[in-house]
Amino acid sequence: MAENSKDDDVLSQLCELVDAIYGLPDCRTVSKKMYGNLVRRLKLLSPLFEEVKEGVESDAIEGFISLRAAIESALELLQSVQEGSKIFQALQINKIAGRFDDVTEQIVAAMDQIPYTKLKMPEEVREQIELVHTQFKRAVGRMESPDLQLVMDLAAAQMEDNPDPMVFRRLSEKLNLMTMNDIKKESLAIHEMVISSGGVPEGISEEYFETMSFLLRKLKDCVVMSNPDSDAAESDKTSFQYRSPVIPDDFRCPISLELMKDPVIVSTGQTYERACIQKWLDAGHKTCPKTQQSLLHTALTPNYVLKSLIALWCETNGIELPKKQGNGRNKISGGGSDCDRAAIDVLLQKLANGNAEQQRAAAGELRLLAKRNADNRVCIAEAGAIPLLVELLSSTDQRTQEHAVTALLNLSINEANKATIVNAGAITEIVDVLKNGSMEARENAAAALFSLSVVDENKVAIGAAGAIPPLIDLLCQGSPRGKKDAATAIFNLSIYQGNKVRAVRAGIVPPLVRLLKDLGGGMVDEALAILAILASHQEGKTAIGKAEPIPFLVEVIRTGSPRNRENAAAILWSLCTGNQDHLKIARDLGAEEALKELLESGTDRAKRKAGSVLEQLERVEGAIVS
Repeated sequence: MAENSKDDDVLSQLCELVDAIYGLPDCRTVSKKMYGNLVRRLKLLSPLFEEVKEGVESDAIEGFISLRAAIESALELLQSVQEGSKIFQALQINKIAGRFDDVTEQIVAAMDQIPYTKLKMPEEVREQIELVHTQFKRAVGRMESPDLQLVMDLAAAQMEDNPDPMVFRRLSEKLNLMTMNDIKKESLAIHEMVISSGGVPEGISEEYFETMSFLLRKLKDCVVMSNPDSDAAESDKTSFQYRSPVIPDDFRCPISLELMKDPVIVSTGQTYERACIQKWLDAGHKTCPKTQQSLLHTALTPNYVLKSLIALWCETNGIELPKKQGNGRNKISGGGSDCDRAAIDVLLQKLANGNAEQQRAAAGELRLLAKRNADNRVCIAEAGAIPLLVELLSSTDQRTQEHAVTALLNLSINEANKATIVNAGAITEIVDVLKNGSMEARENAAAALFSLSVVDENKVAIGAAGAIPPLIDLLCQGSPRGKKDAATAIFNLSIYQGNKVRAVRAGIVPPLVRLLKDLGGGMVDEALAILAILASHQEGKTAIGKAEPIPFLVEVIRTGSPRNRENAAAILWSLCTGNQDHLKIARDLGAEEALKELLESGTDRAKRKAGSVLEQLERVEGAIVS
């Protein structure tokens, strides 16, 4: 009897879980396709639980227990996507796709344990559940390809000094952050994410959080500019109604209970307003005021994450930012730059004359300062840091090298700094880091080369320095982020004709075609974009043809995103022009129907390429008939 009670509990809980999934709202984040697919499949399991909730055989209950755990995990994931930060999800889309894949695999493993033939249910229900089981199996390992335009816009927003306003307008639309109310919800989501994790979420650096903060501020500006009447009025109304908003406890100094302007962390991990804790220490105290623990040392570490959270909270609640808090990349206060030159000079002294540990710490501080705002990038460069950082690229200390290459990456965002970095001999050193550094160093070296390659003459120098082979290696063997960085750099470098030849001769085409074939690998967009640019060169066209990509190009033209269909059509056009064999392969694969559909619904460039290939196919048909 007890066993039956246990069975009933499991089955009723499964019904409740599916009911909770039915109650989930539509998703408005960049994960909406993965979210929608998982929700749809889970809902289709409902008839199974309804039919067997009267009880099941003992040898089947373990499968249902495993399925309950899997669906609980799925519900938790769906809720976190629904309620979490949209900016965070956009920046972490590959990791989130991996979580969806893990949950799907967990559901498949649980369903594999359930003996459907032994369950008492109508035949049509059994067939439906077996079909859903098959759908889940097919979904394993097939991660959704990210939106290439979104990826490019995110990169432009972070890497360019003055991105086209359309970049932020598109981001606003894609992330569904289009009203001041959306912006406030996003700010709250970021706040809750950081505070609930006790600081910065695991695996997310302070720099990463700074990127999120910057993007939210720029998106808020975009919303205000796009809706000057409605949004400004909403903001004014909010300011009037909440002239004295309640300050979150996390933002108050434990000593003064006032909003913190310059939060710092003491050795116990507690955060205080700098002036307050300094006064406490100057009075001779050696303990933490909040915990009464003895302080191991009296060094104060800036809490940049909390400082940015406070700035975001102030902006989104319509109150004045704390003194010295910047609100964008180009803020200049009082006619001078908003940076601490004295502190930067101290860091440079440590870079130049300090021991290994001091150099590592100083490079790390400069890395963070250069990430924070445009004024810091100017100040750091003017103080003479760039040659010192270039010297550290050859450091035998892995962490120092990582800090140095990332600091140079952040400094390179400033256009004037690009020339200073190149003149300091950085290109060959960065390429060496790309070849021999840690994975983090290699990824940031690739990103730095991309940033420098925005200047046309640097494309030539970077290619000549031997950057392309290690970039191809990173594209093949790197982490998901490393592959993205490598692909972006290769694409930009390949705009220069000479680098197209270098890339082809270095063997880039086979890896790109492998990425194109791996629909779940998340690199289809990048592979197509690079192949499209290489196909415009005769050597590239020949190498691509030998890799036999036409079946995959035709499939992308049938089912891909607008941008991918456009690039696939451009590659197909290049391959088929003047090549009867490729035209016949495309015809036999049914390309004509896919191209006709593209001619109706594709982008302007896609329509031109599709029309040209169709004309050539018609000539081939005519030649066969005659």
